[in-house]
Amino acid sequence: MTAIEWSTLPFGYMKTNYNVRAYFREGEWSKLEISDSEYIPIHMAATALHYGQQAFEGLKAYMGKDGKIRLFRWEENAKRMQDSANGILMAVPPMELFKDAIVTAVKLNKEFVPPYGTGASLYIRPLLIGNGPRVGVKPADEYMLLVFVSPVGPYFKEGFNPVSIQIAHDSDRAAPLGTGRYKVGGNYAASLMAGERAHKEGFASALFLDAREKKYIDEAGPANFFAIKGKTYITPLSESILPSITNKSLMTLAEDMGLTVERRKIPVEELAEFDEVGACGTAAVISPIRRIVDPATGEEFFYCKDGKAGEVSTQLYKKLLGIQYGDEPDTHGWITFVE
Repeated sequence: MTAIEWSTLPFGYMKTNYNVRAYFREGEWSKLEISDSEYIPIHMAATALHYGQQAFEGLKAYMGKDGKIRLFRWEENAKRMQDSANGILMAVPPMELFKDAIVTAVKLNKEFVPPYGTGASLYIRPLLIGNGPRVGVKPADEYMLLVFVSPVGPYFKEGFNPVSIQIAHDSDRAAPLGTGRYKVGGNYAASLMAGERAHKEGFASALFLDAREKKYIDEAGPANFFAIKGKTYITPLSESILPSITNKSLMTLAEDMGLTVERRKIPVEELAEFDEVGACGTAAVISPIRRIVDPATGEEFFYCKDGKAGEVSTQLYKKLLGIQYGDEPDTHGWITFVE
């Protein structure tokens, strides 16, 4: 294994030793198979390729200073994959199969879990695809669950330093009654155009509005949006937003800190009233936002005095990371150890 510069890792793919796979055929799931290949055989008429029957998850393994590897709230990822599978009519992976797959993948690639203190972690990517052939638009009869891992650094290159984002008016990530609440590839494909434009114009991400009225904040590209207003933690309520496990955890921690939590529609105009804003998700954890630009009106909203993340966002970030790495007590039972 080539020496890895753990502290300078990007958020990207790196080949590791093994991945694990299970197959759904004739109405039941197979036992796990271990592979050292980065490639999968797939039928040219597989529903994943033609009709978007695929879902994925993202979670991380963390090395504590005690030398123990921790998983964070894997049950929530398993439930969300089950919701996604039900939402687009795929075979549903049982909880124990999901757990066995991710734990096995981590154990087989233990040498790729970044050391404590490097700021890096082991990203775990479970992928569910329809690999049964279909030419007509209908669900497949065969599916594959695959889990691979990769050591990663922060999702946004700025890390926990504040970023700028751009509101997207001419692009929708998901329809109100579509697949936005599921973690499926189509939602991310729909976000690419606005996201790449934002990057080219110097922004870290695009901020999407609701698809129905274009009046309310929806999602920040690859992450949920949240704001701090006085003693209140506010995050959008929408039928087209992916339910972020990180956001759910931050809401609990915010309440622990004495904040009121509100999940509600957030009009664009309210951006001028917030003390702090940020994007949150497994990949980014928290990415504080210093500036939001609305290209339609020319308005700019500024946060992060002196170029630093806000006090509440910083406290939440440190608390969540502390739990994930084992530096803070796990009072909510979120951690599972990989023995």
